Amino acid sequence: MPIGLYIHIPFCASKCYYCDFLSFKRHEKQEAYVDALIQEMEQTKKDLVSGTTIKSIFIGGGTPTVLPPLLLDKLLKAVVSCFNIEPDAEWTIEANPGTIDIEKLQVLRKYPITRISLGLQSTHDDLLRKIGRIHTFKDWEESIGLIKQHTSWEINTDLMFALPGQTEEAFLETLNTVTAYDIDHLSVYALIIEEGTTFYKLYEEGKLEVASDELDRRMYHTAQRYLNDKGYIQYEISNWSKPDKSCKHNAIYWQLEPYIGIGLGAHSLMNHARYYNETNMEAYLSAAGNLSLLRKEEEKLTKEMAMQEYMFLGLRLLQGIDTLAFEKRFGESVWQVYNEQLTKWIKYNVLVKDKERIYLSPYGLDVCNEVFASFL
Repeated sequence: MPIGLYIHIPFCASKCYYCDFLSFKRHEKQEAYVDALIQEMEQTKKDLVSGTTIKSIFIGGGTPTVLPPLLLDKLLKAVVSCFNIEPDAEWTIEANPGTIDIEKLQVLRKYPITRISLGLQSTHDDLLRKIGRIHTFKDWEESIGLIKQHTSWEINTDLMFALPGQTEEAFLETLNTVTAYDIDHLSVYALIIEEGTTFYKLYEEGKLEVASDELDRRMYHTAQRYLNDKGYIQYEISNWSKPDKSCKHNAIYWQLEPYIGIGLGAHSLMNHARYYNETNMEAYLSAAGNLSLLRKEEEKLTKEMAMQEYMFLGLRLLQGIDTLAFEKRFGESVWQVYNEQLTKWIKYNVLVKDKERIYLSPYGLDVCNEVFASFL
């Protein structure tokens, strides 16, 4: 059975003001953490059903490339050793500008990595400083140059809009500048003020300039029009790619397929259950790969829960839901289970029914959260 594999590296050069991921500044226990990751991988390997293969790998964080070359090499060697990776597997590693150099690329090229995701958010240095990024646009340019010169990897870049003080013109300029570098894939997200972040504290104190809903939507529509004109295909609410360059790993999440998460706070979906790893670093290291200690919660997915998730995750994709696939998977027609919701949203031109597919209309993309909530 092919599954996905996610590996979490929680270390960063600094914490961005909007970030609510489980991450923190460079840590003195990086080596101990990599050793613990390897122990968890070795135990997971024993736990997997015989014949299980890995069809996609995503090493995220945090910023995996803050690890020194020797630790990166040690980690990647263990990944190859522990798992049966399919020959055509997609393998992505996340990075930030300024954390990539020749020595690290030489290490990474020893392994079958196919894709790198390089954070940027904006091409304007003043906006980068406002959101707590410690790199400049020039740093991103230099990293892109190194990657293109020394690898043949596909490249994703993350961008953000509705940032404090960001204008429509500035966002359009960012899109124009980044696409000139022939980037394969773009993930474009609106700023969300998450609890526990620096921005949340500033927002609560009334010290954060927040974009209006109208400006937020105008920027999103700008991205849609501009990237479409540049030949990118929008295949998910926040993701665009060149033809045949979409992210296969993320599709595993959106299509409710099985995956294993390795590392601090990582999530897994296996055997119709969700597992949530330990989030305390000391406890994670002490567990020494013991899965019964690492996995702090288990949530069995009932059929009803699985159908709900299948709907609101699947509708994130612009191709939407395949009604025949739904019936094959759950043994019931989607029209029997969700007739009320589907009929309502189709009537209001929020959802579109096209043969055996149901998907969000252009207007539906703007009100998608309301649609998703209706299936819960």
